Amino acid sequence: MTDKIFRDSTGRTLADYPRPSVAVDTALLTPDPDDGLVVLEVKRDDASGWALPGTFLHPGERLADAVNRSLRDKAGVQGVRPHQLRVFDDPGRDDRGWVLSVAHYAMVTPQELPSRSAAGTRLMPVSNPGRLIYDHRLIIAAAVSHIRSRYEEQPDPDRLLGEAFTVRQLRLLHQAVSGQELDRDWFRREMRDRLVPSGLMSEGTRGRPAQLYRRRADPR
Repeated sequence: MTDKIFRDSTGRTLADYPRPSVAVDTALLTPDPDDGLVVLEVKRDDASGWALPGTFLHPGERLADAVNRSLRDKAGVQGVRPHQLRVFDDPGRDDRGWVLSVAHYAMVTPQELPSRSAAGTRLMPVSNPGRLIYDHRLIIAAAVSHIRSRYEEQPDPDRLLGEAFTVRQLRLLHQAVSGQELDRDWFRREMRDRLVPSGLMSEGTRGRPAQLYRRRADPR
């Protein structure tokens, strides 16, 4: 590593150019039996509304570390691994100044999030997330669109159901993600070539035991 200061053709250093602040904001989503897909929101410190968990990037900090810090400190969530979604860079998106947000998302189980009664957080339907600051509604919409496209291509790609599950469990999960009721026969036909029988039967459920399935390995 060199101590030499970089200068461009005009003799200016990087510090001579205006630079935006960089933030991270994360949409944590989970299926809910009553509300379909819901998103975690946190109460702002100044009590002026609700927002996605987020924070400014600290000097020398990686984006993933900032995301984990914001989830831990703002929402009490640890152990999840969000994925980068995209950058929201409208110059006027934040009334505090020029701020880029590197948005992240994750699909998680309800057990990985605070309960509905937890202070300072709430779970809201993605179809009606309430009043949020800045462009957080757009971040949620982008995250939902991306997640829905993934669930159209693969059975439970986030493995919320574990390695073995019934077709009914899978249908209810995909139904929550899609936001609409899915016909049972149609769904079974759609998933037929994407699943293989596990040789096991469900236990501890109401009614007759049902066949458990696994995801078919990707031939690629």
